Amino acid sequence: MDFTIRAATLEDCKDISRMILELAEYEKVSDHVKITQRDLEQDGFSKNPFFHGIIAEVPEQHRSKDGHTKVGYSLYFYTYSSWKGRAVYMEDLYVMPEYRGKGIGKALMSKVAQLGMAAGCNQLNFAVLDWNKASLDFYLSQGCFDVTADMGYHCMRCEGAALENLAQGDS
Repeated sequence: MDFTIRAATLEDCKDISRMILELAEYEKVSDHVKITQRDLEQDGFSKNPFFHGIIAEVPEQHRSKDGHTKVGYSLYFYTYSSWKGRAVYMEDLYVMPEYRGKGIGKALMSKVAQLGMAAGCNQLNFAVLDWNKASLDFYLSQGCFDVTADMGYHCMRCEGAALENLAQGDS
């Protein structure tokens, strides 16, 4: 299938927002999505963006049953490893179901890796749900490894009231 991978623009935020909701539905956590199209516009396309994005787009003749030509995306940002130095974190990798298995996901992930390497990064980090066997198998086939299984690290999060308490020095 013919498709292109390109840098996301401000005008893509509506479609990115749509696909974020689709991804959340797939992951069975749609109630967790709190950001809006406007948040994406401000956070990704301001003077100091919090994230970068890429879009997978198909020609008009291959548009989705709902009329979409933007059929996949990845959001990523740069981070730092105190052991390895520069790193890139892939927050999302999503391809609409009817376009999976056509090389689009691999092309998106490859582009994030290329962009990371061009920025001097030496690792690509991301999270995957433990029940998502298809994605786990795909990532393993790309030479990735499971940090939790191999090194024992767990991804931790602090949010909401706990984050506010931590920021205030409360215990």
